[in-house]
Amino acid sequence: MSRSLLGVHIEAVYHTSLVLGGVEYFFGGGVQTAYPSSTHHGKPMEVIPMGQTQLLVEVILEYLESLKAIYTMESYDLFLHNCNNFTNDFAMFLVGKGIPDHITSLPQTVLNTPFGQMLKPQLDQAMRGVTQAPVPQSNIPSRGGPRPVMSNGALTNGAAINAKESVPGVVYKPTKIRQLDDLLASAKETCAVIFFTSATCPPCKLVYPAYDELAAAAGKKAVLIKVDLSEAYEIGAKYQVRVTPTFWTFLKGEKENEWKGANESQLRGNVNLLIQMAHPVHPHTLLRLPTLQRPHKQPVTYAKVPPLDKLIAKLGPAGSDNSVTALKNFIMHRQNSGAIDAPLPSLPNISSFILRSLQTLPIETLFPLIDLFRVTLVDPRVSGYFAQDPQLTVLAVLGKVTQLDAQCPYQLRIVTLHLACNLFTSPLFSPKLLSDGKYSTPLLELVTSSLLDTDHQPVRVAAASLAFNIAASNHQRRVDEKDDRLSADNELGLMASVLETIGLERESKDGMRGLLLAAGLLKYGAPKDSELADMCKAGDARDAVAKVKGIFPALKDLVKETEQVMD
Repeated sequence: MSRSLLGVHIEAVYHTSLVLGGVEYFFGGGVQTAYPSSTHHGKPMEVIPMGQTQLLVEVILEYLESLKAIYTMESYDLFLHNCNNFTNDFAMFLVGKGIPDHITSLPQTVLNTPFGQMLKPQLDQAMRGVTQAPVPQSNIPSRGGPRPVMSNGALTNGAAINAKESVPGVVYKPTKIRQLDDLLASAKETCAVIFFTSATCPPCKLVYPAYDELAAAAGKKAVLIKVDLSEAYEIGAKYQVRVTPTFWTFLKGEKENEWKGANESQLRGNVNLLIQMAHPVHPHTLLRLPTLQRPHKQPVTYAKVPPLDKLIAKLGPAGSDNSVTALKNFIMHRQNSGAIDAPLPSLPNISSFILRSLQTLPIETLFPLIDLFRVTLVDPRVSGYFAQDPQLTVLAVLGKVTQLDAQCPYQLRIVTLHLACNLFTSPLFSPKLLSDGKYSTPLLELVTSSLLDTDHQPVRVAAASLAFNIAASNHQRRVDEKDDRLSADNELGLMASVLETIGLERESKDGMRGLLLAAGLLKYGAPKDSELADMCKAGDARDAVAKVKGIFPALKDLVKETEQVMD
C-alpha cells in the first residue's frame, strides 16, 4: 500500500524506546518511563541489543535531565522530532552508537515524496493521541524502583535492583541496628537526630508533621531518623529507650543532646540549633553582596556561528570529509531551526575525525576544525556526550594547545578558550574539568597562561570568561555541597593569576568584570584559615582590587563587593 501512495516501500512506521536497568525510556509526552513493554505501544516487534554502558547512574540521570529540555511535550513532531531521535541521542550517549539508519531516516523518506509532504500536517495531528498518550501510573517505575545494576559504581547490564539511596530531605526509618549505624556513620561530618517513637504512642503522632518539615528543610545538612520501637526490636534492645517520644541528637559523630516529650517548639528549636552548630554561618553570608551571592549557574558561552563555507575552506582537503559535512549540517540546522529540530550527527565519527586531524593537520589549519567543534559544544547533548567520551577528544584538544605553549598560534588559542567555555553547558563536564587531574591540569595551564597574554586583548577577555566559569562552578559546589571541586593548589594557582591580571589589565572593561567575578567567587565562602585566605591577605588582594575603581569607574559596585570578601 505504501508503494502505491508514496512511490516507495515502507516496511513499518517505527516507534523506538531504550530499555536500561529494567526501565523503558521513550519520548512522546516529554521524556517518559515505564516498565518494559507496558506502554500503550505494546510489546516490541523487534529487540536490538545495543550493548553495555560503563557510565555511572548519576551521570546517566544528569544527561537525561539535559535531554528533557529539548524533548518536551510541545516539541514533539512526528516527522522531525520524534521518539526515534530521542532513542538515537540517548543510545549514542550510553554506548557510543545510534540506532539503525533505516529507522532514523524513515521520516525523511516519507517527506521526500509529494504525497508525504501533503499529508504531513494531518498525519502529525492525527497521531498525537497515540504518540503522546500518558503511561498508566501503575506502569511507571517509582523513585525506588528498578535502577541500573552497579559494579564498582558503573553500569554493567540491564537487570534491576533496589539499592539503598541517600535522599536528602527525607525521614529514614531503619528497623535493624546495621541500618541505623550506617545512617549515623553517614552523618559523622554533620549531624543527626533519632526520634524514638511507637505505634501505640498518641503524643508521638502530634509531632510527626513537624519532624517531616524539619527533614525537608534540613536537606543534606542533617540526617533525620525515626525509629518505631514496636517494629525495630534490635534497636530498642541496644538503646534501652523506655519512654516515647524520646529524641537523641548527634553532632560530628558524638551524642550531643537527649530529651523527652512531644513539645513541638522544643523539637524545632533543638534541631535548628543542632544544624547551626554543624554548619556555622560564614561571615560572607552576612554581608550585602547582591552580585556575588546570587546563583551563577549560567556559564559564559561563545555560540556565534562563523561563515561556515569560508571556515571549512581553510581546512584544505580535510574539509571534504564526511564528518566536516555532518558538523556543518548540524550547525546550520540548529542555527536555522533551533536545537529541538536539529538531530545529532554521529558523534563517535566526529570524535575519531578530530583525533586524526590533531595528528595529521598542520598547526596553522587546526583552528577551523576546533572552531567547528566549539560551535557544536553549545548544545548540551553534544557537550554531555563528550564529557563521557571514551576517546577523550576534548582532553586531546586541550593537551595539544597547552603542549604548544607560547608557540600556539593566536587563532588556535582563542578558539580553544571559547571551546573550553562552552564545555560548561553540560553539568557533566564541571566535575571532570575541575576535579579530574587529567582535565584540570591542561585547563588551568590554558587559562593562566592566556590571562597573562599582554599582546592579545581578546585572548585575555576569553581567558577571564573561562576563569569566571571555573570559579562559578566551584563556588556553586561550595554553596550546595560545602566543599570545593578545585584542589587547594589549583585554587591558589588560579587566584594568583587572576589577581596578577587584575593588576595589569587596563584595556577591557568586560575582561576586568570577568576577573573581578572570578576572584570574588573563588574567595566567597572560603574557610577563614585556608591557604587561599592566607594568600589573599599576604598578597594585598584587597588593595589590588580597590585600584580598579580608578581605572574602570563603571565597575565600582562589583569592585566594592570583591573588596569585602578579600578581607
